[in-house]
Amino acid sequence: MERDNQFVGQSQSILDAVERASRAAALSRPVLVIGERGTGKELIAERLHRLSERWGEPLIIMNCAALPETLIEAELFGHEAGAFTGASKARAGRFEEADGGTLFLDELGTLSMAAQERLLRAVEYGEVTRIGASRPLRVDVRIVAATNEDLPALAERGDFRADLLDRLSFEVITLPPLRARDGDILVLADFFGRRMASELNWEEWPGFSEAVMDALESYAWPGNVRELRNVIERAVYRWEFWDAPIGEVVFDPFDSPWAPKAPTRPIRKIEQPDQSVRACEPQLDLTAITDLRGAVEEHERAIVSAALDRHRWNQRKTAEALGVTYDQLRHCMKKHDLSAS
Repeated sequence: MERDNQFVGQSQSILDAVERASRAAALSRPVLVIGERGTGKELIAERLHRLSERWGEPLIIMNCAALPETLIEAELFGHEAGAFTGASKARAGRFEEADGGTLFLDELGTLSMAAQERLLRAVEYGEVTRIGASRPLRVDVRIVAATNEDLPALAERGDFRADLLDRLSFEVITLPPLRARDGDILVLADFFGRRMASELNWEEWPGFSEAVMDALESYAWPGNVRELRNVIERAVYRWEFWDAPIGEVVFDPFDSPWAPKAPTRPIRKIEQPDQSVRACEPQLDLTAITDLRGAVEEHERAIVSAALDRHRWNQRKTAEALGVTYDQLRHCMKKHDLSAS
C-alpha cells in the first residue's frame, strides 16, 4: 500500500497520541481511534498495523458509511452463491480477506444494529458466518475502528451496542484537532508547501509571507490536516513566482463572485456596527469635495486599509468584517495597491 503515512508535527498533543498508538501496536487487541474528520485516524490504523507482528499480513480498510445498510453485512462477512438476489457466486468478506492481519473499520458509528450484533460475535469468538452459509469460519483478525462520533453517548441512547463498545475499547486513542496542536500549523504548511514545490520542479522554496502565515494561524481549520494540505498545495500551484514568498492563500475554493446562489436564504439580522470600529474609520470633509469619483476611491482605500490593520492583515477576517467575498477584497487591494509590506 503506497500512501503518505507519516505524521508531521511537534506539539505534545499529537506526539502523545502517536506514542500511545506505538505502544498499543504490539498487542493484538482492538483499538478505537476517535477524532474529527481530517485528523489522521487512518494513519493511526496504519501505524498500529505496521508496528505489530501482523505487518506482513493484509491491512484491509472498510468505510462503513460508504455502503448502503443492506450491503454492509455481505461486505463484512461475505456470502454464498444464491444467498440473495444478485449473488451469483460466493464471495469472501472483509474479515476473511484480513485473516492474519488487521481490519480497519472507518465510520464505525454508522453500522446498523444487526451488523453490530454480527461484529460482536466475530470479535468475541473469532468466527464469521457468510450470509447463506450454515457453518462459521474461524478468522484471526485484529480490529481497529474509527469514528468522529461520541460512542458512549450513542450507547446510552441505545443507538450503539454497549457490549460491542466494551469489546472494542481496550485502547482508545483520541486525536487532537489541528487548532489544538500548538505550533503545528506552520510546520505542516511548510512541509506540504515544500513537497508541492518539488512536484512543480521549483528551483527553490520561497516560503510564505508574514500576512499568509498570520492568516494560516488565525483560521479555524474545520477540516484539520486534510484541509490544510489542500489549502497549501492550492496556494503553491497557483503562485507564479517561485522566487518570491507566497503571498496569497484561498481557504474556500468555492468562494467566487460568480458562484451560484441558493434559491432561498434566511433573512439575516442587520446588526449595528461597533462604535469602536466606526471611530476608527476615516472621516471626510463633505463640504470640501470637488471630485466625487476621486473622493469615493480615496474613502474606499482608507476603509479597506483601516480594516486590514484592525485584523492584522488577515484577509479572510477582513473580508468577513467588510461584508465582501475574499476575491472582492483581493480585487480591491490590487486596485488600490495595498499590501502587507
